[in-house]
Amino acid sequence: MRTVRLALTGVLGVSLLTTASLTSGLTAQAASSSSTLASCKTSIASHEYTKGKLTVATDTPAYTPWFIGNKPSNGKGYESAVVYAIAKVLGISKSNVTWVVEPFDNSYVPGVKKFDFDINEVSYTAARANAVSFSSSYYDVQQSIIALKTNPIVTKHTSKELKNYLYGDQIGTTGLAYINNNIKPTKPARIYSTLDEAVAALQSKQIDALVIDTPTGQYMASAQILNKSKKPAATQVGQFPSVGEHYGLLFSKGNPLVSCVNTAIATLKSNGTLSALQHQWLGIYVGVPVIKP
Repeated sequence: MRTVRLALTGVLGVSLLTTASLTSGLTAQAASSSSTLASCKTSIASHEYTKGKLTVATDTPAYTPWFIGNKPSNGKGYESAVVYAIAKVLGISKSNVTWVVEPFDNSYVPGVKKFDFDINEVSYTAARANAVSFSSSYYDVQQSIIALKTNPIVTKHTSKELKNYLYGDQIGTTGLAYINNNIKPTKPARIYSTLDEAVAALQSKQIDALVIDTPTGQYMASAQILNKSKKPAATQVGQFPSVGEHYGLLFSKGNPLVSCVNTAIATLKSNGTLSALQHQWLGIYVGVPVIKP
């Protein structure tokens, strides 16, 4: 009995030590994060584009479900909500967040930026990262196919069949890159200056399909591309398997604010805020079937 008791005591001791170590580690981690955020508040005040303001850029129109009502400042829509959540973690009041317009394909060109960061479904790529800096991921994304309900691609989209369609997309997008690098169609994709132009080409049957991120595509299919009776005219054919694509906040190259914003994003991930915001604003965009290129 003594031996068993000693063994149990030993196990209990190890358990207590392990628990104590874990608790100590978590406490130290929390303290470190708190200390980092405190130093970030000082750093942000020194490096803001406009002193006393957090200047955030996005394109116009700002699409649902990332923004609601084409009004980034209202805090509605996933990306708008993420910005204000980051600001809150960094101790910046909502009234001190200023929004400016930056066209999508201008955001990642080299040079000085007139904002602290841009949020506009900009995917990280190595090529873009040569010209600008990115935060860590605030949303992991998959690409999907959008087509009119009457197009053959809706039912005929095997790997071989996908190559036979005429695709279109906005210049510089990862959707366009996915078409060229993964689908590899026999006909060159048509390239448009704006997403609106690409959507118009789809509606007028100049192209067979678009390739675009799943949430945006689902919104297009369910609420944006309508027939004369104001009913959905398009459908989301399916989404492709993940290739590790993710959205990051975009900064001028070497901007010292990146590390502080990354700390805020890490905090929002660990406390469940990002997950909750995705459920709130992107929750209906689940269950899309996966197709292979």
